[in-house]
Amino acid sequence: MGPLKGIKIIEIAGIGPVPHAGMMLADMGAEVIRVDRAVGMAGSLAMDREFDILGRGRRSMRVNMKDPEGIEVIYRLMKDAHAVLEGFRPGVMERLGLGPDEVLKRCPQIVYGRMTGWGQEGPIANTVGHDLNYLAVGGVLGAIGPKGGKPVIPLNLVGDFGGGGMLLWGGVLGGIIESMMSGKGQVIDAAMLDGAAILMAANYGMRAQGMWTDERGSNFIDGGSHFYQTYECADGEYISVGSFEPQFYADLMRVCELDPEDPLFKDQFNKDNWPKCTEIIAAKFKTKTREQWTELMEQSNVCFAPILSMEEAPKHPHNVARKVFEERDGWMQPSPAPRFSRTVEEVQCPTPVSGVDTRKILEEHGYDPAEIDALLAKNAVAGSVDEENAAA
Repeated sequence: MGPLKGIKIIEIAGIGPVPHAGMMLADMGAEVIRVDRAVGMAGSLAMDREFDILGRGRRSMRVNMKDPEGIEVIYRLMKDAHAVLEGFRPGVMERLGLGPDEVLKRCPQIVYGRMTGWGQEGPIANTVGHDLNYLAVGGVLGAIGPKGGKPVIPLNLVGDFGGGGMLLWGGVLGGIIESMMSGKGQVIDAAMLDGAAILMAANYGMRAQGMWTDERGSNFIDGGSHFYQTYECADGEYISVGSFEPQFYADLMRVCELDPEDPLFKDQFNKDNWPKCTEIIAAKFKTKTREQWTELMEQSNVCFAPILSMEEAPKHPHNVARKVFEERDGWMQPSPAPRFSRTVEEVQCPTPVSGVDTRKILEEHGYDPAEIDALLAKNAVAGSVDEENAAA
């Protein structure tokens, strides 16, 4: 069982970063109870349950959060919980009667993890937005893309997940550790804007030192250089090269059959030469297929890797040996990470049908059968979506 065995998390269902944090906590052994809406969207991404990888490892119950009795059910769940996760816009939980002031008054031990785009306060805290917008204001999006071209969208990895879900996950864990020592809970204000910005810490350091400019595609690790670059091969596939250390750069010159004493290549960090160097190396890479370059570079110290598709990545020998991916429920998905030597993390269970555990969870929290039937009859809570659909 994972390192978080014995930790109880209440996850108010949402999209993107909150279910991502919940997934990681569940993978590490925490008991994560997902509170789905009794009416409307259920699950982490409003997608078909069997494909909803972010929803794995939970149990699910459905609660009508517009019903006072439903709200009281959530308070009962939180009474012995270590943390609650929510991802609504500022003020929504307060209007529901589940704001942090009231929750901490009634459940003083709880770590209240809040995930928003812009944060809980500030001039645009209440405006709508998505991952892309938070990267834009955080100085991230403007730094990614080709020289003279428009910014390139890095999927939704930087805001929703790296700067969102993982920020919330780490913040909640820090809050739980502190709470175990102090006996007191607190609010974790995790914003995708903040998370995106903190991922740029090293780049801001380089900029301050004069090693980085604001012009996209003109820096040594943003596609501006020839030694930290992607190259197309003869078969239309691509290779990634990251040989900026002198010894690795020397091997790149050797493998590409280039003269390291050539003035064009000798001064590796002369930006004036980078476009021409890139052009020359690009022509070299088009003389062999990706597989041929891979075989050749595997015998060198060039920092390289073939650029694989999502279909190809799980089949790479290293990923297979390390079990980076695993097939569950008929679908390939990333395995839990990071790895622990003694308290082994694992996927606890597949993504649940929304509301499938409602009755069982209520029983575990002290409700007797008559009380549960009454809550269901009043629509303060709801059972399984599948049962509901079948009855309809």
